[in-house]
Parts: sequence; C-alpha cells; structure tokens
Amino acid sequence: MCKINGNGTTLENIHRAAKAEFLEKGYKDASLRNIVKSVGMTTGAFYGYYKSKKELFEAIVGEHYEYIRNRFIKAQQEFAELPAAQQPEVMSDISGICMYDILYYAYEHLEECKLILCCSEGTKFAGLIDEMVEIEVDGTHAYQDVLRQLGRSSPHIDPSLEHILITGMFHTFFELIIHEMPLKDAENYVREMRAFYTAGWMKIMGQ
Repeated sequence: MCKINGNGTTLENIHRAAKAEFLEKGYKDASLRNIVKSVGMTTGAFYGYYKSKKELFEAIVGEHYEYIRNRFIKAQQEFAELPAAQQPEVMSDISGICMYDILYYAYEHLEECKLILCCSEGTKFAGLIDEMVEIEVDGTHAYQDVLRQLGRSSPHIDPSLEHILITGMFHTFFELIIHEMPLKDAENYVREMRAFYTAGWMKIMGQ
C-alpha cells in the first residue's frame, strides 16, 4: 500500500509531479531528479515504484494511448465487417461516433492526452498519429475496393496526396485537444471538420 504524503498517496503525488514536469519540458528534457525532489522523496525510494523515467511516463499515459488507438481500430473493424452495400450509407456515421468518443475521452483525461500529443517525443507514444494515419490509409483502400465491387468507380488516389490529407485531418482534430478549446466549441468544430473532409473525400473518390 502506498504511503500517505500530503493530499494523496505517494504514487499519486509522483504522478502529479511527473505530469507537471513532462508537460512543461516534454519527456526527453524532463528531469527525474526534479520529479523526485518535488515529491520530497529519495531516488532510491522512487525506484521502489518505477525503474525509470520511461516506465513512469508509460504508467501515466499508457492506458489513454491504448484507448484512443483501440477505439479507432474498433471503428475501422466495425465498418469493414458491414455488408458492402451498407458501407457507403453509414461511413460518415461510424467515423463521426468514433471521433466524438475520442474527443470526449480526451477532455476527461486532458493532461494525459496532451502528454501523448505534445510531450512524448523519445517514446513509442509519439507515433500515435502516424499509426492512425496508416490504419486510415488501409481503411481507405479497402473502402475503395468495396466501391468498385458495387460498381461505383473510384479512381486511384496519389499515395503522397492521400498521406498528406489524412495526416492533416488527424492533426486538425487533435489541435482541438492540444489547445483545450471549450468542449462546446470543439463539438462544433468536429461537426464542421467532418462535413469538410467528408465532402472532399467523396469528391476525390469520385462519388
């Protein structure tokens, strides 16, 4: 059991101090010594909780990274498993539900999600957007195959343009979280953003 220290357990205090340090300096420049010192414990005592700065960072952001990544993968899988004829009808609905789910989750865990998006360079978590882009690229190609199966011609999309557009889409979405826009404004921006990108993708796909 963690010892009580101030307003919470020692572990809670470590996490609180670590989040402040990581948010201010980023993972690479954050000082484990500063974190330990601010909690009022020795380095040796800290190692009773975590073996390294890397393990500490993962303990803080790991579950949130997995939620965002897995929620996105789940939406892609749910869409791919639908009958081909139904996919064009519900594409926007499924992607919209997923984006709002991630948005609401991120606002409930704002510090942790900002750590992933802004402060994770030097860790595996820095690749979240790149991973999502690759998943979306694969999903886009699969959807184009479905359109062709349905007899709805869909032209080849230049891979560089495709990558740029999808990357831009995710950066646009995550900017709402990074800048901590009021949730009501963020909801409106997501709605407008979805309308913009949906219309653009339909045009590029020849639909």
